[in-house]
Amino acid sequence: MLQPLRQGLPPLDPAAVSNAASCALPARYEAVREARKFTRRTLEQWELGDRFDDVCLVVSELVTNALRHALPAGAQRECDQVPPPVRLHLMRWTERLVCAVRDPSHDSPVARDSDDFSAESGRGLFLVDSFSDSWGWQPLAGALSGKVVWALFMLPAGGTVLRASGE
Repeated sequence: MLQPLRQGLPPLDPAAVSNAASCALPARYEAVREARKFTRRTLEQWELGDRFDDVCLVVSELVTNALRHALPAGAQRECDQVPPPVRLHLMRWTERLVCAVRDPSHDSPVARDSDDFSAESGRGLFLVDSFSDSWGWQPLAGALSGKVVWALFMLPAGGTVLRASGE
C-alpha cells in the first residue's frame, strides 16, 4: 500500500514511520461523515488535532470524489459490498502526514477548471491542492485493484504545529 505513496516523494526513512490507521468506508455518502469522525479521532490520538480543519477538508473531498466518480453505477445502493469499495488510510511520519483514499476505479482523477467558482461542484481537487502541501494518485497493481489518491501535509519537526505569534 505504501509503495505508490513513496513515488514522487522524497525518500522516506522506514524508521521514521510513527503511525498508520485505516478504515473501510461503505458505498454511501454518509461515509464522508464517517471518514471525518475517523480522521478526528486519529489526529487527536496522534496529537495533531490542530491540523484537523485542513486535513478533514481534504479527506472529505477525496472520499466524496471516490464515492461520486470512482464507483461503478449502482454501487451507492449496494451498501453491503465485501470488501467495501473505498478505504481511507492515514499515515504519519515524523514530519509528514499522508491521507490516502483507495477506490476500485482505474481512471485518473480530473481537476476541473478552478476559475469557475460559480459551479456547484467540481472544485474538490482544487481544494485538495490548495489545502495540502502536495497531492497525487497512483494506479494499484497486484492483488489490489484500482487506484489510490493521496494528499501530503508537512509537519514541523516533532509533529507539533507551530502557531503564529500572537495566538
